[in-house]
Amino acid sequence: LPFSFEKDKQPAGYTVEVCKRIVANLEQQVKIQPLQVKWVAATSQNRMDLVKNKQADMECGSTTATFSRMEQVDFSSSVFLDTTGVLVRKASGAKNLAGLAGKKIAVVGGTTNQAALERALKRASQSASAVAVKNRDDGVAQLQAGSVDAFASDKILLVGLAPKVKDPANYELLQEDLGFEPYAIVLPRGDASFRLAVNRALGQIFMSDAIVEI
Repeated sequence: LPFSFEKDKQPAGYTVEVCKRIVANLEQQVKIQPLQVKWVAATSQNRMDLVKNKQADMECGSTTATFSRMEQVDFSSSVFLDTTGVLVRKASGAKNLAGLAGKKIAVVGGTTNQAALERALKRASQSASAVAVKNRDDGVAQLQAGSVDAFASDKILLVGLAPKVKDPANYELLQEDLGFEPYAIVLPRGDASFRLAVNRALGQIFMSDAIVEI
């Protein structure tokens, strides 16, 4: 939430809707209607491999475009901009990253959030430790159980987790931005024609009222 999730057993969310509009535009570009769409569930761990191994043509989630990832896959133009933030229990008294000295901060392993958190801790010579978790649900569970003192992730995604927290009033989001997260659609590497078609579709979507509706 709010980018890519399941609602009534169907994919939904901001990036999913963007991808639906891309497909509609591709139908016009190639003059084939309708293009058959098969939705494939992805996780933070396997999303790149699905596209790299040609099990999916586009990954419509909340994936940050990075140079290291571009060694395996390609990316569309940016579809959303976010930053890495930190969710803390109010009882901790922390108002910034420095207030988490000696504490444990959960973060999904292998993500740009983990890299951003570790850079920020190193810059500040901070004694807090980053604890790798499997996914955002795991991070929230550990935060609620008291196993960790904070959870780092994309700020909008942390807001989207509010419905899964038992008592949202007990938590707050630190104002600091730890890292820049430009989201993009993951595409197969080396297919310039497909990337151009997707970006042409995105250009038309963002220049129209469609993006406001989404």
